[in-house]
Amino acid sequence: MLTPRYPGHVPLNTFQRLFLFAGSGIAAMINPRRNDLIATFGEMTVQPYFIYKLRDEMLADPTGRRILRERPRITSTSLDLDRLRQLPKNTVGSEYIQWLDKEGVSPDTRLPVRFIDDPECAYVMQRYRECHDFYHAITGLPVVMEGEVAVKAFEFANTCIPMTGLAALSEPFKLKPAMRKRLREIYVPWAITNGLRCKPLLNIYWEEILERDANEVRSELGIDLPPDLRELRKKKKTKKSAE
Repeated sequence: MLTPRYPGHVPLNTFQRLFLFAGSGIAAMINPRRNDLIATFGEMTVQPYFIYKLRDEMLADPTGRRILRERPRITSTSLDLDRLRQLPKNTVGSEYIQWLDKEGVSPDTRLPVRFIDDPECAYVMQRYRECHDFYHAITGLPVVMEGEVAVKAFEFANTCIPMTGLAALSEPFKLKPAMRKRLREIYVPWAITNGLRCKPLLNIYWEEILERDANEVRSELGIDLPPDLRELRKKKKTKKSAE
């Protein structure tokens, strides 16, 4: 019998791993709103190569090593959301909490990692999940399907996590032609350019830069703000109504 190596760990044999890989992948494509399926598929596809690559990139960076050593968690309690609401406008923390409030999102909804055997690598995957909302906030992309595809493409260019690339490729087929056109002409090119240029996302200690100016942080990281997606969608809807 396989022995769990950390709280919540579910050790799998080869057959179980292959079954979950195929099952979660097919089910996630059918219903991309099932976060549990997407999380499982992400864990199945990131092993064995990609998660060790990410872990090694963190070990090679001073800040990444410190994150791995201290293992901070991103929750509504650890971040003190009420304090973030008091920060000056245009700080990273202010942008983050405004994005959470506007999109109706909570940092407490990220599922725990269960199927990655190595405890340190499991934390790397957990850190990636919990930082996802910061990627949305720093780029200004909303949690509509187009915004998610753009962020996934941005993450894939930066981290090479297979699930993010597969999501960026498959999900646009479910969108309307006008949405696919925006992604093809604006947001996917932006995501690839900025993802490749940006500092490795997992080496950013977001908790320590909450009071910094968001534009300065974007400049240091190599991130350009994309066009406001909600505004483009609004203009398109207004034009269509007028016609």
